[in-house]
Amino acid sequence: MSDQISTVFQAGLAQLGLADSEHIVNAFLRYRQELLDWNTRFNLTAIKDPEEVLTKHFLDSLSLLQIYDTQEPVRILDIGSGAGFPGIPLKIVRPQWRVTLIEATGKKITFLQHMVDTLQLENVEVLHGRAEDIAHQPKYRGHFDMVTARAVSALPALLECCAPFCRKGGALVLPKKGDMADEIARGRRAGGLVGTHLKADQPVTLPDLTDGRRLLLWIQEKPSPTLYPRSWALLTKKPLP
Repeated sequence: MSDQISTVFQAGLAQLGLADSEHIVNAFLRYRQELLDWNTRFNLTAIKDPEEVLTKHFLDSLSLLQIYDTQEPVRILDIGSGAGFPGIPLKIVRPQWRVTLIEATGKKITFLQHMVDTLQLENVEVLHGRAEDIAHQPKYRGHFDMVTARAVSALPALLECCAPFCRKGGALVLPKKGDMADEIARGRRAGGLVGTHLKADQPVTLPDLTDGRRLLLWIQEKPSPTLYPRSWALLTKKPLP
């Protein structure tokens, strides 16, 4: 088993207290195999090196446990899940979590459902659609204990898209990278409008990921106003002040 995974990935799992689980390692090896195989036919990821898949996708996803973790069966939402990051890696190591994945691209939805079936993951819902539309459905609005999005959008757009899904007292965990002073200032103002505030800004300290990656933890103080989220065009062209 150990000769199939990099020492960096092993060290990262150890740091998270996950190194002794053969089941977890085998699940990630199968996930990597399926991802790389499917990627020869569909453009699922730009990362094609097997070792980088382990660190830049899987370990990076698991880094969220450094700022948000619980043994309770919480409800987790992953917006723009793509090939499953971070939602599926988190589900692998926290099987009691109830995970919902939102993705707008059909071929990625097909892959996500394939991985849920292949890894026999229970209590995982795969939703095909845009988050800014799904957020206005009563079933999902204010429903989740933790919402995350591994996206490159600026904080005002991310917060407007994520906060409406989060229950009062719940958390938004947004991975970011680099100098964030100006963006965080804008995010604080936008967060106030959608009912959330910044609680923590924590650097990622896992092996091979110490390149300016950080985790922003926001707490949902009150339900987001029904106006939000607006359409993606407005989200990006007229971001919250």
